[in-house]
Amino acid sequence: MKPFKQKRENFYHSIPDFWADMYGEEYSLYDIRPITEKDADSKRLFAYRCGKILFKTSELLAREDIDDESLLQLGFPKKTLRFIRLQTMKNKTIIGRFDSVEVDGEEKLLEFNSDTPTFIKELFHVNGLVCNEFGYNDPNQEEEKRLQAVLRDAIIGEARKVSTNAPNIVFTSHSDNIEDRNTVLYLKELADLPSRYTPLDKLTIRKNDGLYDDLDNKIDVLYRQTFPVESLIEDEDPDSGERIGVLLLELVEKNKLRIINPPSAFQLQNKAVMAIVWALHEENNPFFTAEEHEWIDKYFLPTYLDPAPFLESGSSFVKKPAFGREGDTVEIYGNNGEKVVEDKNKSYTSYLPIYQKYVDLPKVTVNTVKGEKELHLMTGTFLLNGKPSAIGFRVGNQITDNLSYFLPCGLRG
Repeated sequence: MKPFKQKRENFYHSIPDFWADMYGEEYSLYDIRPITEKDADSKRLFAYRCGKILFKTSELLAREDIDDESLLQLGFPKKTLRFIRLQTMKNKTIIGRFDSVEVDGEEKLLEFNSDTPTFIKELFHVNGLVCNEFGYNDPNQEEEKRLQAVLRDAIIGEARKVSTNAPNIVFTSHSDNIEDRNTVLYLKELADLPSRYTPLDKLTIRKNDGLYDDLDNKIDVLYRQTFPVESLIEDEDPDSGERIGVLLLELVEKNKLRIINPPSAFQLQNKAVMAIVWALHEENNPFFTAEEHEWIDKYFLPTYLDPAPFLESGSSFVKKPAFGREGDTVEIYGNNGEKVVEDKNKSYTSYLPIYQKYVDLPKVTVNTVKGEKELHLMTGTFLLNGKPSAIGFRVGNQITDNLSYFLPCGLRG
């Protein structure tokens, strides 16, 4: 019998262009978490209802009587205010992912990665291969086909809005990040449309004219799955000093470039939106129906722009940046208001913090190349055009960071 490590390597090396190891460490586990059809249905229902709540709240933020000062108080960078109100596509986001934790049998929303979610190839493609390996049914069996259809419809729909019969469709990412690059290349291949891949550092922007690829062809549709707007707006030309990210968004505003995910996806990426939802819920505001208030009470955690409610009640809470990823800059506070755990990375300290009720991530035992480990479990559930899709798990520390593992899941039967 082959040693565990060898079996894992043989299996994952058979999957082209997949990052089973990252940062010199094991990432994708050669293990599987059994779930039931009921589990899968429950997680998808959670995602559908949370999507309804957040999309409705997004409409509130886009209203003309919501002034810039109110948006600034919610932590939106000033440079983005003109763009977050843009509704360039029918749907607020094409591909989004909820991160949640199971508490007493129900999912509780931690955050919505609506702008540039990753974890895509893992759940839509690799999870099924692991299920085959271990003799399980894949809970995401039909979802890769749905993802393909959604991708094609979104890209073709945007391409039809440009004034050329042969639109230049370009996928982009940081070329030196294996996860980002291969996620985008997977989506490019899945979309199966005439297109190019051009790394971010090979793109050229010409003010008020357009964005150009590495062959100096003007880009009509840019697919930017892993390049977030909050990073985009800070991009600066080292020679001219111009904010090239702002120039790019101006091209979008002037209909000289179409981008996916659309600008509206950035609005829901802001975790302060969950604080708005909770504030409206606490006052039983009629903006939400009675049924929607039940959903909020069931799936959302108390979230505020100030820690005072938790300090007054003596409750543990989590401090997070309104915009941030991979647990970076997250801090956990005990019921005495003292910090107990923090992430060592501090990349997002300039963003508005939000304060969310602390809940324990459940623990599971998994098999790694270094032996059995007991780790914290977090759920990821995708939305495609607002409809629930692939589900899966990451396991790691109490603060889920970029060193967490992908834990495949399967249905018995």
